[in-house]
Amino acid sequence: MIRLNKTILTSTLLAASVFAGMPAAHAAPAAAPAVAAPGVAALPDFADIVDRTGPGVVNIRTTERVRGNAQAQGGTDDPEMQEFFRRFFGIPIPRQQQPGTPRGGNGSGKQGQQEEVPRGVGSGFIISADGFILTNAHVVEGASEVYVTLTDKREFKARIVGSDTRTDVAVLKIDGSNLPRLTMGDSDKIRAGEWVLAIGSPFGLENTVTAGIVSAKARDTGDYLPLIQTDVAVNPGNSGGPLINLKGEVIGINSQIYSRSGGFMGISFAVPIDEALRVADQLKASGRVTRGRIGVQIGEVTKDVAESLGLARAQGALVQRVEQGGPAEKGGIEAGDIILKFNGTAIERPSDLPRMVGATKPGAKATVSVWRKGSARDVSLTVVELEADKPAKAAEEKKAKPDNAPNALGLIVSDLSDAQKKELKTDSGVLVESATGSAAAAGIRPGDVVQRLNEVDIADAKQFNQLVSKLDSKKRAAVLVRRGDSSQFVPLRPNGGN
Repeated sequence: MIRLNKTILTSTLLAASVFAGMPAAHAAPAAAPAVAAPGVAALPDFADIVDRTGPGVVNIRTTERVRGNAQAQGGTDDPEMQEFFRRFFGIPIPRQQQPGTPRGGNGSGKQGQQEEVPRGVGSGFIISADGFILTNAHVVEGASEVYVTLTDKREFKARIVGSDTRTDVAVLKIDGSNLPRLTMGDSDKIRAGEWVLAIGSPFGLENTVTAGIVSAKARDTGDYLPLIQTDVAVNPGNSGGPLINLKGEVIGINSQIYSRSGGFMGISFAVPIDEALRVADQLKASGRVTRGRIGVQIGEVTKDVAESLGLARAQGALVQRVEQGGPAEKGGIEAGDIILKFNGTAIERPSDLPRMVGATKPGAKATVSVWRKGSARDVSLTVVELEADKPAKAAEEKKAKPDNAPNALGLIVSDLSDAQKKELKTDSGVLVESATGSAAAAGIRPGDVVQRLNEVDIADAKQFNQLVSKLDSKKRAAVLVRRGDSSQFVPLRPNGGN
């Protein structure tokens, strides 16, 4: 049960009264001549915006059917606490056996009888007069029933049209007409520093309004969404509510908070409304979201790797693994490639690629620009529908370690056996038998496979050691290392230089 304690606001008033009662130590100085103050924008008045948009914001509560009596099992019907435990701890609220209740029984009625118990609370907002509602997927995830309450206290039983966990967007439908709907804005046009407000049901307190500013436009906190960061107070129960600009337009769906305590700590995140609406359109049309995939695992291109490979700056997405038989492999993309463009659009950060590919219709042709061995080239491939990721497969065959000293990179390597080459589906590379010095410090370990040194594919241990012996000790070398099904460039300086 949440208890609201009365807060006594005395600190600033006390300070003011103390100074007001102190005797003056010196005569007041003569008044300085007036100086024109620079123009200062007045603080916004959100009252009119709240009056216009408030009726379109709804409270959402969910229930689930369980066997036995929740109260008799030590549960709680407090939806705020249910939401708190589920959202921030990933578990239902702990239940304990009540004294005098037989284990397995419900203490009141038939054993095993299903009944509806509160599960969680959240928020949402109406996007059409005929009853379509946007909220977060995690608000309705696992719910048996969903109930929507409007500000005029009308309650509706809602149907889940569809939900998408990758973007945390869900669409609900209630039966109604001429319902108060909110106006959608353009999340691409928002600017850091502009005022925004949130309306929702934190801890079940319906129609609570909080305000703040946009802290950042695009935070990479997920594979498919650059989230809007704000300092608007958002707490458990706010999930699914609208983020509104000064025009009264929805620019996002409040979704996450950064917190070490479970409560608001000054950082909250919202799903951009442009992305949410694209997802909602697919959910309304088919109940699911279709995304494209090309079958690569990617990583970051660091400054050191970019310099080692001749790139002007750190950009693009490093291909760490290419799925066997996938579109990328069929198109000729290799581990170690750096994807610079997708269908002509530059990839600035690795997170850009899955969003572009995901937004591409399965079956469509795509042109991918990659950087390989000092030059850019284009490959063509066909995008397929996103499926569950395949588990990585490790191939680390043990063999006797050769009796020799580490090379200038701190590595002792050996040739791959025919069986290892077959298992790895490769004709090149050498097996790391030992890693010391800078190689070990960089994370290379026995069992890894070195595939490439700078722009040269590695054929055998003799060639690799010869190439290492010719490296400039003042420059870092880019070593393409494979572990299991993933490949990663590791910048190393010969002889452990800094």
